[in-house]
Amino acid sequence: MFRLKKAYLEITNVCNLHCEFCPGTRRQPGFLAPKDFYLLAGRLRPFTPYLYLHLMGEPLLHPQLERILSYAEELDFRVMVTTNGTLLPKQGPLLCRSPAVEKVSISLHSLEGNQDGRDLDAYLEGCLSFARRAEKAGKRCVLRLWNLDGPETTGANTRNGAILEQVARAFPHPWKEGRQGTTLAPGIYLEWGERFVWPDLEEKEREGRAFCYGLRDQVGVLWDGTVVPCCLDHEGDIPLGNLYRQTMEEILNTSRARALYQGFSQGKAVEELCRKCGYARRFIKNK
Repeated sequence: MFRLKKAYLEITNVCNLHCEFCPGTRRQPGFLAPKDFYLLAGRLRPFTPYLYLHLMGEPLLHPQLERILSYAEELDFRVMVTTNGTLLPKQGPLLCRSPAVEKVSISLHSLEGNQDGRDLDAYLEGCLSFARRAEKAGKRCVLRLWNLDGPETTGANTRNGAILEQVARAFPHPWKEGRQGTTLAPGIYLEWGERFVWPDLEEKEREGRAFCYGLRDQVGVLWDGTVVPCCLDHEGDIPLGNLYRQTMEEILNTSRARALYQGFSQGKAVEELCRKCGYARRFIKNK
């Protein structure tokens, strides 16, 4: 059977922030019912044990998150949660006690562009306190600063200095630098990344060779069951099928899915959205 490294299953596309780096979505807002989560996740399970409860939206907003995590445990998934961190004081204990949760990634750059009066120090204290509790519970916790200026964007990261000062107070040096990030303490990491522009059909097409790991090591499922090739298709612009009505085998063997896969094998982006995606060029550099 075809295997994937991971699957993204969106349990909600609703978020409590409006981050400047996130395009949001024009799709109908909604929350995946636990029974539907069990159905969709069960159809993904033969392909991968790694499940990310994210594509768009803030997963900690889900009112039935505990039931969803219980079903994930029953299906023997290793769950990864990506969050903006604002709800960790409320939902952190649930994440720490759930046997299914393996890693929690916190986007510390989430408050950039949010003019809602949130206090940075209080926000960071909530995130860093959770990191300590998660490590004691045997979870991995990744603190993300994916806001470095790179080839895709320009701009200031004015809060990074203050963020790092508070992180250093919580986790004193020395830190261990690695190829993919910095170890602050056992099980707690700081991860840097460049900003990037999400692919959008309104953008110009990019020239040159392209490659993507979509359908190779990952697949995404939106909360309405639509299957997309990767976690960057936030609007469902490349619908490959619907997991409510089709099996993953059927979806992965559709002509559209096979053409996308074979195109990237030849360094070509056959889908319009992929021709407008900066990540499809980054992967070429890393191959």
